[in-house]
Amino acid sequence: MISVGVDVGNKFTKAVVLKDGQVISKSIVLSGFDQKQSANEAYDQAIKEAGISKNDVNYVLATGAGKKEVDFANDVVSEVGAGARGAVYFFPSGRTIIDVGAEDGRASKCDQNGKIVDFAVNEKCAAGAGSFSESMARALEVPLEEIGPLALQSNNVIYMNAQCTVFAESEVVSLIHAKTSKADISKAVHDAIAARIISMARRVGVEKDLVMIGGVGNNVGFLKALGDGLEIEVLVPDKPEYVCAIGAALIAAERN
Repeated sequence: MISVGVDVGNKFTKAVVLKDGQVISKSIVLSGFDQKQSANEAYDQAIKEAGISKNDVNYVLATGAGKKEVDFANDVVSEVGAGARGAVYFFPSGRTIIDVGAEDGRASKCDQNGKIVDFAVNEKCAAGAGSFSESMARALEVPLEEIGPLALQSNNVIYMNAQCTVFAESEVVSLIHAKTSKADISKAVHDAIAARIISMARRVGVEKDLVMIGGVGNNVGFLKALGDGLEIEVLVPDKPEYVCAIGAALIAAERN
């Protein structure tokens, strides 16, 4: 049994191939302006890496913001549903799932089978998503991959009033002019992102274990802020950006 999950996100498109429930290949490409093309590119790369042909695939399930653009998929599944299924695949004890990508964030509660019990979505402001970190990294003039570790160098608490990306950049500039260290500012940025996600998570209720998925799961500064704010251990699977695609592939295998 070979199934494929395709996750068309706002920034990246991921494809994962499963054979008998095990990941045999995965790929990631920039989503760009043409999500249909990106989906095809990711799918083709994953198929090639798996060493199979498209005729060998039994079922394809699409998820993500651009899921309806995947014209070769057999069906679609919500990001919340795919994320929970993928998270429980890695951590069967997972009951609260936090998913933060480039443009949005989600919090959900699920049962032992990865079935959604409740969820909340933040789509109105990028302050609760990965693009906020990118904007702040530019304002601080540090590479994106360094802004998370930079936050870990600070133990100070600086409240950032502006959670909107546009106003927050102005606030960061003011902090720089006030000779505030980049480490302190970076920590303030991650605390602000985490605060928005924590508020959303508390609306659905936080239960152990908590699993973090999505590309922002690679940001150690955010993980620290999230764990400290919720006073709970945050479990993160390897390559958290692929979890929704894996979840879609798992559901696809069950539907065939």
